[in-house]
Amino acid sequence: MTSENGVMMQYFEWYLPDDGTLLQQVKTEAPRLHEAGITHVWLPPQTKATGSNDVGYGSYDLFDLGEFDQKGTVRTKYGTKAEYLAAIHALHDQDIAVYADVVLNHKAGADEKESFQAYPVNPDNREERQADEPMTIEAWTKFTFPGRGDTYSDFKWDWTCFSGVDYDERTGETGVYMIDGFKKGWAQPGHVDDENGNYDYLMFADIDYANENVVRHVNEWAEWFIQTTGVDGFRMDAAKHIDSAFMRQFIENIRQQSPDFFAVGEYWKGDYSSLNEYMEQTNYALDLFDVPLAMHFKAASDGGGDYDLSHLLDDTVLVNNPTIAVTFVNNHDSELGQALENWVGGWFKPLAYAIILLEERGFPCVFYGDYYGIQGNQAEEGQQDVIDQLLALRRDRAYGEQTLYYDDPHCVGFTRHGDESHPDSGIAVIMSNSTGQEKTMNVGASHAGETWIDALHHVEGERVIQDNGEGVFACLDGSVSVWTKKPEHE
Repeated sequence: MTSENGVMMQYFEWYLPDDGTLLQQVKTEAPRLHEAGITHVWLPPQTKATGSNDVGYGSYDLFDLGEFDQKGTVRTKYGTKAEYLAAIHALHDQDIAVYADVVLNHKAGADEKESFQAYPVNPDNREERQADEPMTIEAWTKFTFPGRGDTYSDFKWDWTCFSGVDYDERTGETGVYMIDGFKKGWAQPGHVDDENGNYDYLMFADIDYANENVVRHVNEWAEWFIQTTGVDGFRMDAAKHIDSAFMRQFIENIRQQSPDFFAVGEYWKGDYSSLNEYMEQTNYALDLFDVPLAMHFKAASDGGGDYDLSHLLDDTVLVNNPTIAVTFVNNHDSELGQALENWVGGWFKPLAYAIILLEERGFPCVFYGDYYGIQGNQAEEGQQDVIDQLLALRRDRAYGEQTLYYDDPHCVGFTRHGDESHPDSGIAVIMSNSTGQEKTMNVGASHAGETWIDALHHVEGERVIQDNGEGVFACLDGSVSVWTKKPEHE
């Protein structure tokens, strides 16, 4: 986070069409994103996956960025390598940092089958073997990359590079199979999430980070990728399934060459204690997405007037460890129909975005689907207008000391007092999940006598700030208003 009041945008959503145009779109949009106040863009996984219709998380070849004819396609879902590099260049030209989505937990779409020994384990407790002796299974674990060959790397993956699979080709049975062999087994307890006993295994062929050759190769890939693309950071997919000792080493190794390299982990867990434990294990090498806050937004969205807004921020990364909190409302995994569905509905989005974009704490992330809209069967219109208004307020007005007013079950707010470095800065944010409300809040005595209006134009009229800095601010039913100094020309 190098920019004052920086904002990240996640520039993709799950249901985009398989037309290869997204990278061209972001290249074209780069100047407008800069003008809107976007300072960082998170691009989707560009490494070759199982096909052009793969969102990118069925990772096949880390060295193919849409350059080689593999898995029935040269381009990825989003475009070619040349278009990826051009998009990054266009964003950099607008002083927008670029983060790459990196999928290092598993590999999919192997080129050949192999036979090896493995233990079937209880899917609900992966530490519990369901056989005393290993059995021979056949699985897709050999990656030879026939379309790329040895270009960029001659490393070939085989069963010794993985810790588990979920399908035995020999018998046609699905399950969770822990591969047997030298140093095999799941990551050490405590190094991955403890759900299902040990949540090392998630899907496909699970990468074994106890294998020194694998660790060396992945580190070499990261160096190649960063040099090739010039990205400024990584979004680490499925962090809770990857050995935390490897993750710490991986990021620290990158920062030996690039000290300011950014990393944020997707650790999808709703309780802060688990996230805090992971932060400690990785020596705070990564920022974390504030999943507890997103889950609170979802609960508030579903609960309507029955939800107690005074507890909206309780036990979140934003509150407990704000310097590493990446706050968000929705993302591709939380969309309707997805495995981690946690969709914040349309009525509550302006309230949630007002919080993450105007708070002094956290690094906010705007979701493509909330901004431009959702396509396909889950179609939903975007809310670009209101998000643009909030982005402008963040850029121009959301500065200075913050005072919180989470003191009512149905009407909460906060103020930013402004500072001398940003003329006319200072805001008062008020929101309700029931009937329209008024709340007395203090914006600082330096604003005494000023006339303030609702910048979102929901509430008509003006409010004058008293000598002690207090003002009486209002919002409508189930709505948010952001009050700030009235422009002199109005």
